[in-house]
Amino acid sequence: MATLTVDNPFTGETACELPVADRAAAFAAVERGAAAQEAWADSSVADRAALVLRFADAFVADRDRVALEITRTMGKPLGQARAEVDTLADRARTLAALAPEALADVPLPPKEGFLRSVGREPVGIVLDVAPWNYPLLTAVNAVAAAVLAGDGVILKHSSRTPLCGDQFERAFRAAGAPEGLVQSLVLGHADTRALIERSEIGYVAFTGSVEGGREIQAAAASRFIGVGLELGGKDAAYVAEDADLAYAAAQLADGAFYNAGQSCCGVKRIFVQARLYPAFLDALVGLARAYRLGPPEDPETTLGPLAVPGSPEALAAQAEVSRRAGARLLCGGLPMQVGGRGRFLPPTVVEDRTCATLAMREESFGPLVAVAPVEGDGEAVERINDNRFGLTASVWTADAGRARAIGRRLRVGTVYMNRCDYLDPMLPWIGVKDSGRGLSLSRWGIQELTRAKSYHLRLSPS
Repeated sequence: MATLTVDNPFTGETACELPVADRAAAFAAVERGAAAQEAWADSSVADRAALVLRFADAFVADRDRVALEITRTMGKPLGQARAEVDTLADRARTLAALAPEALADVPLPPKEGFLRSVGREPVGIVLDVAPWNYPLLTAVNAVAAAVLAGDGVILKHSSRTPLCGDQFERAFRAAGAPEGLVQSLVLGHADTRALIERSEIGYVAFTGSVEGGREIQAAAASRFIGVGLELGGKDAAYVAEDADLAYAAAQLADGAFYNAGQSCCGVKRIFVQARLYPAFLDALVGLARAYRLGPPEDPETTLGPLAVPGSPEALAAQAEVSRRAGARLLCGGLPMQVGGRGRFLPPTVVEDRTCATLAMREESFGPLVAVAPVEGDGEAVERINDNRFGLTASVWTADAGRARAIGRRLRVGTVYMNRCDYLDPMLPWIGVKDSGRGLSLSRWGIQELTRAKSYHLRLSPS
């Protein structure tokens, strides 16, 4: 049997070793899941919500162990990993509260002699292919919604954070879930594709790269099932001349460098009104240089090592190619270690007034942000839209009407005002262009994992 070995991004030591399931084991899991889901589909929404609430409690009760496993497999500072457990619980509880409305039958206007309504029914088993960067939050969006919808779940977690899949299965077991309703598999790419071809799989939720999204979509192309793809981002911010400069700089530094910049919705491009630009740049660079790199288990560390081997070098190359093309490297940009250990890139700020270099155009999955001045709203909108990604954008202004007007012109899934890099579970999470398709979270995210059914009832044959 093949074995998956994961290293600790700081120490380089082995963080965990897990057996990789073969195709026969994966198919057996699907069959168990289908049997459990068939019974679960008849459960009440109240019972489903109660299970999800107990699941959230079980996760929080195990916070310290779960957080430490995340830190040792992908390098997230321990305090941030603990916070991710708490945010998972909040999302699960919010979705549980939304489920009764999301899943309620919708009656149509009265028509004499008839009853007409639209109901929601489960799709079967949801296959959730989850990434490593926010290993709990990216997974819970689909897992909790699927259980609430009456679906079963097979969670295929990233090979960087495979223990997180076990954490979900264990928490649902502790919460009293039916055996087989939520299962975790450590699985290779070929067997994951084979799983998608199984008739029991009714939906595939994937979070990851654009290339990975294309592979998932191609694997599902022979079947008429839903596919949710949350892919890359090159999310932008516009700081208008009426913004609170100090506040915007602090928030945008956090949006760019939190989780070592390893976020699909992290801030990667900042456009600042020209009059504010020099002062903003000084503030941002000062904040970037204040981050403390170090062991992720040290409470003083504010930026941990990058999860994937080779990432610091790839990001440094992007910054260097951009510099050679005319950009200015204002801080960071060189891979480093702390005490001879870890794979780090310090917070990196690249000024690209042409908006044409790699730092401004291509995804930077790490602590690298590109900045440029703009004259006003119109140029900012043009610059933000001039990119193949469209996940989120933020507008920093004192005028909500202005933010709404700018937002209507932005080709993104979420528009923020005076905040960034945040998911509100009451709102649907949506990508456009190469940032993906489908949606998660909110009542719409629960409905995404169901199918509509029409009821057209004649009350009397005469």
